[in-house]
Amino acid sequence: MGGRVMGNCIECPFHGWQFRGEDGKCTSIPYAEKVPDFAKVRTWPSCEVNGMLLVWYHCDGVSPTWAVPEQQEITTKEWVFRGQTEHFINAHIQEIPENAADTAHLTFLHGPAILSGTDLRYTRSKLWDFMKHIWKAEWQPEPEPNKHCSQLLVKHRATVFGKHFSLLDLTVSARQVGPGLVFLIFEHAFLGRGIILQTVTPVEPLLQNVVHKIYYQKNMPPIIPKFILKAECIQFERDITIWNNKQYLPKPLLVKEDSTIQKHRRWYAQFYSEKSMKFTVQEGLDW
Repeated sequence: MGGRVMGNCIECPFHGWQFRGEDGKCTSIPYAEKVPDFAKVRTWPSCEVNGMLLVWYHCDGVSPTWAVPEQQEITTKEWVFRGQTEHFINAHIQEIPENAADTAHLTFLHGPAILSGTDLRYTRSKLWDFMKHIWKAEWQPEPEPNKHCSQLLVKHRATVFGKHFSLLDLTVSARQVGPGLVFLIFEHAFLGRGIILQTVTPVEPLLQNVVHKIYYQKNMPPIIPKFILKAECIQFERDITIWNNKQYLPKPLLVKEDSTIQKHRRWYAQFYSEKSMKFTVQEGLDW
């Protein structure tokens, strides 16, 4: 916060010390005659891709085992940035991507019209009953060499007074890369194509920072991607109400129709290791 990039170094805003990006070595101390050899900070494997700066973290210090794919339309500027949303969520990090495999929740939580808003006390009000969102979704993990990825294909359509409203037909292909990055590609028959990049960054053991950035065809009016981002935000905030209030259970009560949730948990388990820090929930109110 407040630092500056100076050549190939980062300058600390506190005393002006400069640290070399490639190896963390301190190269300059404004008020010192000599920079001590031991003046060095840790460096992190990082990459700049799709307009984001991403840092690799592994609790065992393992080097990156996969790379973040480049979205060609963003690189070529065929798709341009049209806005973003940011939320903080009080939940276990695994809860957020697990929604992709929980296809049953789509009909109940996301079926009511977006016009009914985000307050779950009123989303099922008869006032907005004339419009419904209908979802069909399928989640699958990817095989080697992309076992760190998974795919969710969602087909959306809407009905108004029971009649199919084709203008809102939408196909979404959501590809998860690693534990906290999702590529949501939208395709519409008339309104073109674009992408929402979702990042989930742990801030604390049960606090996640989630950012959605939308890039869309530059030849389309900005109002279109802004509407898509707003609609996505309304649906996402319904999920947040659930996440902020539900407890993560290692062995939840499931029926056979929920089998993809267990499948997803087996897939997501690859992102933990034996040395992963365990977070123990405090029982009782003795704190």
